Amino acid sequence: MSSIIFQTQSILIVSLLLYGVYHRKTRYKHIKIMKTAIIWDLLLVAQIELTRSAILKASKVLENPAILNIHVSLAVSTVLLYAVVFYTGNNLRKGNEKIRVYHKLIGSLTLTIRIATLITSFLVI
Repeated sequence: MSSIIFQTQSILIVSLLLYGVYHRKTRYKHIKIMKTAIIWDLLLVAQIELTRSAILKASKVLENPAILNIHVSLAVSTVLLYAVVFYTGNNLRKGNEKIRVYHKLIGSLTLTIRIATLITSFLVI
């Protein structure tokens, strides 16, 4: 039952991220949507850890199926990239236009990896 709840949240988070990208030209709306999606995603990671001891399971790399190790790598990469996207987005919000190209590139990479995380999550159930 909990996996259905996690999967549903994950689909909604990715949908919210895509909706936020759609509104990238409306700065205030984009920022609000993306912050909400990222915070929700981080809360989902915490929720999964608290209910499934995900870190303990993930640390058994040699015992885990390859798809689980791929999924964990993608999920960890997403969380790390969220920090970079937040940093570049915050600098952009403060008026540093030089960082816009990096924000777009890292944002696209983050979204792609987050979608891959969603796909692999269906394969590890």
